Amino acid sequence: MKSSQSQADNGYQSLPVRSSVQESHLNRARASLRQALSWYSYLRKPRRSPANLASQASLKPELEVLTSTLAKLDQGLIRIAAFGLVSRGKSAVLNALIGQKLLPTGPLNGVTQWPRSVRWVANENSKVQVELIDTPGLDEIEGQARAQMARDVARQADLILFVVAGDITQTEYQALCELRRAQKPLILVFNKIDQYPEQTRQAIYQNLQHLSTGGTGDRRLQQLLSADEIVMVAAEPAPLEVRSEWPDGQITYEWETLPPQVDELKQKILGILNREGRSLLALNALIQARDAEAAMAHKTMELRRKEAEDLIWQHTRYKALAVGLNPIALLDILGGAVADLAIIRSLARLYGLPMTSYEAGKIWRTILLSSGGLLLGELGSGLLLGLGKSTAAIASGVNPASLSAYAGTAITQAGIAGYGTYIVGQAAQVYLERGCTWGQLGASTVIQEILHQVEPNTILYRLRRELEQQLNLPKE
Repeated sequence: MKSSQSQADNGYQSLPVRSSVQESHLNRARASLRQALSWYSYLRKPRRSPANLASQASLKPELEVLTSTLAKLDQGLIRIAAFGLVSRGKSAVLNALIGQKLLPTGPLNGVTQWPRSVRWVANENSKVQVELIDTPGLDEIEGQARAQMARDVARQADLILFVVAGDITQTEYQALCELRRAQKPLILVFNKIDQYPEQTRQAIYQNLQHLSTGGTGDRRLQQLLSADEIVMVAAEPAPLEVRSEWPDGQITYEWETLPPQVDELKQKILGILNREGRSLLALNALIQARDAEAAMAHKTMELRRKEAEDLIWQHTRYKALAVGLNPIALLDILGGAVADLAIIRSLARLYGLPMTSYEAGKIWRTILLSSGGLLLGELGSGLLLGLGKSTAAIASGVNPASLSAYAGTAITQAGIAGYGTYIVGQAAQVYLERGCTWGQLGASTVIQEILHQVEPNTILYRLRRELEQQLNLPKE
């Protein structure tokens, strides 16, 4: 008893801490999305330039994603989507959770033709709202359109319910693996248990548990799905025939409708929401924002590729001319570095991406170290040639024959300096596109922070490694 009391005390003591961490994750995610929207606020201004109009049209879908995702965060809205094949009882499961028959059900296949959502007041004291999404059967007609629908809904969902009604089929297994690519927490719901004898029901349940432990020989589901996230329910039990004996000896039979058996599923969902619901919400919002920002950066690069190329060549010519004409070695090096920083900032302004002098300096240093010594060679040769050029300039004042040596050195140094600037400009485009989601409040940065703070024995902890690989995040 003492040990149980101690464990209970520890659990209660951890709730405020866990709540504080989740609230921090939510606040950081909000700040990240607000910053992203402020960066691209220029696209919302009614400018008439062709470049801005093209950007507005091209980037409108991604801006809408950022706006709607931020609204979802501000509402504290968690989306739970139900998937499965036809006639597995997805709509019935959601109706049973709600406590009302709001979603249509029926004996015919394909009652649900498109995704439908309803609000669920799961817990009046909860700090999050819940939206349940019902989806059409994954094995119905129009396979390609249905698959795209499933990917879109799964991407928006924070938690997935996959409903089966017996031993999992090959089609269901493939659908489950496909949904797994969304890297979302998943509960496997074994519905219609009232239709099986107890022994058969337990055998099916054990088979489903065997699936989650990698017993099928395919471990792709093992980290995503644990045995604890397999729940048995009877969302819409079949009516039971009841025999009644009356005092006068008359015997009658009538059908009695039994209540849904979904309490275990409800408690499982509430446990996940309380333990990590706001962190799930924050993480999913950031992943959507990261994808949207990356798409915006790529589209912007493509739209302004010609302007960027002209800008790079312009800086290349200016730097080559300035370095070639300058007779002082030290000023060559300093001026060249300033010119390279200037091209990085100019490209950032052209693309509409935020960039301070400090961040431009970080990118320049990264490029310098990652270019395999090419730019370091430019600095070394620039210094040596600059010293030679300075000596030739001094000597030319005494001996005019040294002018030819000065000119040759200047031309060589100008060519090297110009080539170095061109390399910096090309590399800067890559870093600007990839780095749009980093920085202090960048989506990738905050995602990494959340993944490093999740607690063991949570769904997010099991997903952490795969999310890091999927998002190309550095590990701890």
